[in-house]
Amino acid sequence: MLILSCSSKLQLLEGTLRKRLPDTLLVYGTVMTINRGNPAAQEVLVDSWPEFKVILTRPRREVASDDSDLFTNTYTVYYRDLGASRALLASAGAVNWGQSFRIFGNLCPKASGRAPQQLNIYVLSGPNLGSHPTMLDPAMRLSSLDVSHADLLNETWSFGGNEKSRKYLATLIRHFPSICLLDSAGHPVSWIASYPFGALGPGYTLHQHRRHGYMGMLNNLLAKRLHALGYPSYGYVDVENYPMQRLAMQQFPIFQPTFEMKFSPKRFCLFPENVGFVSKY
Repeated sequence: MLILSCSSKLQLLEGTLRKRLPDTLLVYGTVMTINRGNPAAQEVLVDSWPEFKVILTRPRREVASDDSDLFTNTYTVYYRDLGASRALLASAGAVNWGQSFRIFGNLCPKASGRAPQQLNIYVLSGPNLGSHPTMLDPAMRLSSLDVSHADLLNETWSFGGNEKSRKYLATLIRHFPSICLLDSAGHPVSWIASYPFGALGPGYTLHQHRRHGYMGMLNNLLAKRLHALGYPSYGYVDVENYPMQRLAMQQFPIFQPTFEMKFSPKRFCLFPENVGFVSKY
């Protein structure tokens, strides 16, 4: 097991992962973020270098200090060899099995020894962006989210409602691209943030402002912004959020499987809350 810390090696790794999209999607997005300032304090592990069979990204020990923080304790994995993947995950110090954490990637039950939850990644080789709302109140304006909006996001996010989620959302707003629609008083009525691995993140439209096409518009605008930065455009949707699933399928109609595994040191459990989608790469 090797930790890649050399900037030239990480740049080379990014180029290699890009050639293997969309299979490398989540790891590629994380490595891109690392190479652009690493605001989420992630690091990269490989089984060998320069030839590798498995890559694991994880939070640095100094930020993964809360054993119960499932939001911060997020790993991504990509492997080409099942045996190498099992060996790396089982190697001492690769994964902190004393924490609650989650892993995204091309896992399979044999790779981790546990049954992961399958997600769907929606893939499009070119842009398929929808239109803006036909009528937008002239008093409204587009902006980026502000840290002062973290409480509102925490109240409306289906995985929010606690201090850990509020802190995580504030980190997303502070360090990663976001977009929102503000009313005449400067309050967000519709918004979407992005995750540390380059994915479209938590999005929501207040009930009284729905059915105007706002979320589709913001989805498209943030996808364009991320793509301009070099990121693939993809995200995750609550499996019970059928309107957002329909929107994702309209905008990103091709999909492929990826997996999420969640682990607690007291009880392993799976939460089938997400599907994913990705635009052009």
